[in-house]
Amino acid sequence: MKAILAFLILAGTALAQTTREPLFTSFDGTKIHYEVAGIGKPVVLVHGFMGSTQSWQKTVLRQALLDAGYQVVLLDLRGNGLSDKPHSLAAYQNDAEARDIMALMMYLGLKNYDAVGYSRGSIITARLLVLDKNLHSAVLGRMGADFTDPNWARRRAFAELFSGKAHLHPEFEGALNSAKNRGLDTLALGFQQQTQPSTSPKELGRVKIPVLIISGDQDEDNGRAADLAKMLPKAILKTVPGNHNNTSGSEGFAREVLAFLKQ
Repeated sequence: MKAILAFLILAGTALAQTTREPLFTSFDGTKIHYEVAGIGKPVVLVHGFMGSTQSWQKTVLRQALLDAGYQVVLLDLRGNGLSDKPHSLAAYQNDAEARDIMALMMYLGLKNYDAVGYSRGSIITARLLVLDKNLHSAVLGRMGADFTDPNWARRRAFAELFSGKAHLHPEFEGALNSAKNRGLDTLALGFQQQTQPSTSPKELGRVKIPVLIISGDQDEDNGRAADLAKMLPKAILKTVPGNHNNTSGSEGFAREVLAFLKQ
């Protein structure tokens, strides 16, 4: 009996950990998993490539925002985590991911919000800069200026890597193997890279709201953060200790983001 009870408890725990609720139905019917915690001024955290809401759960930043009285919104971008993973290129085109965020914030009734993107999440957040008038300020973390080029070589390499041409890019095969070992949907990830948006320097030059550009002192994987900061009229540039993989969870990152949001 004890063994059966233990099995039921474990099964129930596993079910609780994998439940997709709450879900929001986005503009095209795609169901997006999201989480909301705290009350106060809303801040949406946008995860990077191969990430999910779990990417932020144990970071210093998430807890620091809650402690400071912010309302924290997390979501799994389409193709990731517990959200739907459409298997068509069209499902990811035309700023679909940024439009999911905009639609979710409208659904939640949250206006005048801030957004914090990290790595690929910064690329999506950059689209919010030019698409959403409800965005009050933004943080682009772990991102240089390279994504502003629609023919960015790194993006093209990852698009091929996750689309059956891994042999062309042995230097990045570790990322593909990591995705497979974690059970991620590599087809969906490939679509995300193929349709990844670029925001031109001209578009960034018209952004009127404050933007924090922040990166680790050992991180130039996506270009130089200083070059990106020069493109934005109201950019603030900060550097904290860290590399491409660990900066978002650090105390230094959280401290600079909070100081920026409180301005």
